[in-house]
Amino acid sequence: MIEVRELYKTFGNKVAIDGLSFTVHSGEIYGLLGPNGSGKSTVLKILAGILKPTRGQVLFEGVEAEDLMAEDPVKVKKIVGYVPETPILYESLTPGELFDFVGKIRGIPKDELEKKVNYFVRAFAIESYIDQFIGTLSFGTQQKVSLITALLHDPRLLILDEAMNGLDPKSARILRELLIEFKKEGKSIIFSTHILALAEMICDRIGIIYRGKLIAEGDMEELKERVHEVDLENIFLKLTESKEEVLSIVHALKESL
Repeated sequence: MIEVRELYKTFGNKVAIDGLSFTVHSGEIYGLLGPNGSGKSTVLKILAGILKPTRGQVLFEGVEAEDLMAEDPVKVKKIVGYVPETPILYESLTPGELFDFVGKIRGIPKDELEKKVNYFVRAFAIESYIDQFIGTLSFGTQQKVSLITALLHDPRLLILDEAMNGLDPKSARILRELLIEFKKEGKSIIFSTHILALAEMICDRIGIIYRGKLIAEGDMEELKERVHEVDLENIFLKLTESKEEVLSIVHALKESL
């Protein structure tokens, strides 16, 4: 379980996160949604230990993340698997070399690592790219490599920032099914996405942030009841004050045709 308490993050005079609080339970898929610039990626980077909050707490299973990092930073890295919005990889390595490197850093036994690599490489259909330099690969293939790297050590908390970006339909479906399996194993998953149909399909609960604040949270039925809308797209647009703007733009476009 991961708990966020009164989280703030500022960059100079800009407030990126403004008193955010939410909890992701074990065995739960939590969707963090919001418009571009709402603070989603900043929140996920804080949870992954890449950024430090200006104020507030992040707790893993009841223990503050900063205390865990000070006591045993490697232990924290074993708990978390993180996929950033844009793949950050060693471009001069091949995927095979990267997986071997990550396996050694994380202390994954050689036989276990080989088995996992073979499984994920086949699942995401990157066999033909395993010995090519990462810097020569397409964005979608790099995204697959980034996903595999995050999954190899079997993390208890999986943080995905727009992880479906660049994936072909087959790979996107495989990832979706993997997330459901991880949930069944009692793992926590938090992800951001602009694919609202996906969030509606697989999330147990959804948090919507706008201008750094959590403006709504709940399962689909709770969100529908709150704003009297029938699907997540309309819920999202209404809560982020975008619905009327969208309708106005569409009307103007129709008038100009």
